[in-house]
Amino acid sequence: MENPLLSDRNVEFLLYEVLDAARLCELAAFREHGRETFDLFLAGARRMARQVLFPAYRRMDAQAPELRDGRVRLHPLMKEIYPQLVSLGLTNATRPPEVGGQQMPLTVASLAAAYLMAGNGAAYGFVGLTSAAAHLIEAFGSDWLKAEFMTRLYGGQWTGTMALTEPHAGSSLADVTTRATPTSGGHYLVQGGKIFISGADHDLTDNVVQMTLARIDGAPAGIKGISLFAIPNKRLEGGRLIPNDVHVAGAVHKLGSRGIPSLILSFGERGDCHGWLVGERERGIAHMFQMMNEARIMVGMGGVATASVAYHEALAYAKTRPQGRGATARDPQKPQVAIVEHADVRRMLLRQKAIVEGGISLLATTALQADLAAHADDAPARRRAALFLDLLTPVAKSFPAEWGFDSNVLAMQVHGGYGYTSEYLPEAWLRDQKLNSIHEGTTGIQGLDLLGRKAIAEGGAALGILREEIDRAIARARSAGIDAAWCQRLDEAATSLLEVTQHLGAKGMAGDVEGMLLHSADYLGLTCVVTVAWQWLLQAAVAREAMNAGRAPADFYAGKLQAAQYWLFTELPRAELFAELCRSGEDSYARMQSDWF
Repeated sequence: MENPLLSDRNVEFLLYEVLDAARLCELAAFREHGRETFDLFLAGARRMARQVLFPAYRRMDAQAPELRDGRVRLHPLMKEIYPQLVSLGLTNATRPPEVGGQQMPLTVASLAAAYLMAGNGAAYGFVGLTSAAAHLIEAFGSDWLKAEFMTRLYGGQWTGTMALTEPHAGSSLADVTTRATPTSGGHYLVQGGKIFISGADHDLTDNVVQMTLARIDGAPAGIKGISLFAIPNKRLEGGRLIPNDVHVAGAVHKLGSRGIPSLILSFGERGDCHGWLVGERERGIAHMFQMMNEARIMVGMGGVATASVAYHEALAYAKTRPQGRGATARDPQKPQVAIVEHADVRRMLLRQKAIVEGGISLLATTALQADLAAHADDAPARRRAALFLDLLTPVAKSFPAEWGFDSNVLAMQVHGGYGYTSEYLPEAWLRDQKLNSIHEGTTGIQGLDLLGRKAIAEGGAALGILREEIDRAIARARSAGIDAAWCQRLDEAATSLLEVTQHLGAKGMAGDVEGMLLHSADYLGLTCVVTVAWQWLLQAAVAREAMNAGRAPADFYAGKLQAAQYWLFTELPRAELFAELCRSGEDSYARMQSDWF
């Protein structure tokens, strides 16, 4: 049985039955599109994922990129894969025609990307990062940068990446020490080092552009003194590319996601690294957040995709692997049954389904808010969507990483002893998944961002929007005939989330910021389980409406109802534990001293 990577029927269900993505075509930005163009784009991504990316995954995982003589050599298959990804229009799919793009809604493009990341996440990473780097230059760069850099990035002749992290600073961007010295030639001379830079060097294209955070000489300390630069590995002079004093100082040997290299970079060893300012001086963090937030949604969808491909592999295995007999079977001569007939295997598969399909729904909803924030017809609608997008982004990044890892563990468990071997793929996807809770801001950072900024911003306006959407889903579910107990569970959990936020916000207002943030990870967990419960109740309502109308396939909709029931009765109860930890301020690790460990 071939692995479908994602369920086509589920993608169709989310796009057209749950989110009603066709309504996006009423907006000026998307009037050239319709369901036909959406489906064509998705079909191209599916073919590429299933016929090209997935068959290359195992070989790329087994043979990581090599650093030889200061240059990185990728797996040879990437030279065949990358041009096909570019020809599919992935580098500029969501961008306007003026820059060569298709103006595809992110809602559609992100689901297309999910297929590709499920097929081979590392291979997709090159185009995902390149697209985000080009968009930074499109948004903030000079006309010269757009002509010389952005055009080549969107066209696929060059690739791009983001260079934020430094060895001594990690996630603390306030401590960036890479320096930029202005010159009379309009460029800056850059000196410093970066680490964990994905795709920063390779043999796919002629050049790589590093979107780099650095501090201009004389700039103030901290976040406010950081600027954004475009630094190519090679620079154009006299119509030809020459080395730009950017050197690969080392390669990081990774647990997973091996197809794309993670590198240590050195800028300006010879004092001749040219960088060009992108946007305003000392506004680098504000500018870079555009790329970081895009990357967080991409990482979230990557986490869902990695859980999805493993779930479908486990499902196929469970349906074809004979072992044992039913609990009441007494005749050992009777044939064995497929392990999917065992209740505990169905438990593991249902939890995977609930995580995967709840997560995809959450990510598609987040992408829809991004589309509305950028393109809704009126300013209030754009503002509402932007607030909601800010709230959902750390959740959409973290839920697939944390719960997705659990899902990958279950896929491995379904395979039993075979799952622990490299002859089967679940162990590789498990390795890949772990990165998603670390890069683009660890789960801990997402919790701090959610509670410390997003949830309490503008007096909790974004949480008010979430409550409105939950109430709308509850009303729809009741109207469709969903069990009242399901609706009550979500209603009570949503109320608890709002009350906990008010309680913690009051602590912060009183000056106890450390107390407010002590359980930010638990607050993130609370928000995750409630938000995904909202997604599941909404899906259940739509499924029940379809069944009431006699629409087929009945099995698909019945599966939705079972997964929704599972989440609301098995996962959502965790919300109260998270809420109690936040309310009580349980302080064991606050009082724990380093010597006591």
